[in-house]
Amino acid sequence: MGYNERLANRVRELLEDREDVTEKAMFSGICFMVDEKMCICVTSTGLLCRIGRSKADEKLEESNCRQMVNNGRTMKDFVYVDDTDVEKNQELKYWLNLCLEFNPSAKSSKKKK
Repeated sequence: MGYNERLANRVRELLEDREDVTEKAMFSGICFMVDEKMCICVTSTGLLCRIGRSKADEKLEESNCRQMVNNGRTMKDFVYVDDTDVEKNQELKYWLNLCLEFNPSAKSSKKKK
């Protein structure tokens, strides 16, 4: 299953001025890595946002997002946001900014040799 290419292009446009962004296929989608750390991922149904545990807990209570569960394990720093909830640029910018705010404190994944 592919990812939402229109949504990925919108994310690319918002990140185009940054020099520390790369793209990587992950989580059945395309992830945007900022400073070599997973920041935001576009899937077939929306966004996977890495916003940190405290912000995720807050947003789970007040938004339509849902917690990420990977192989039965709850990923507390991540939430899914449906593409219908980011149709307006203002909404997409909001979630992207939450991801960018958390990125400097996010742990880097271990490099595979």
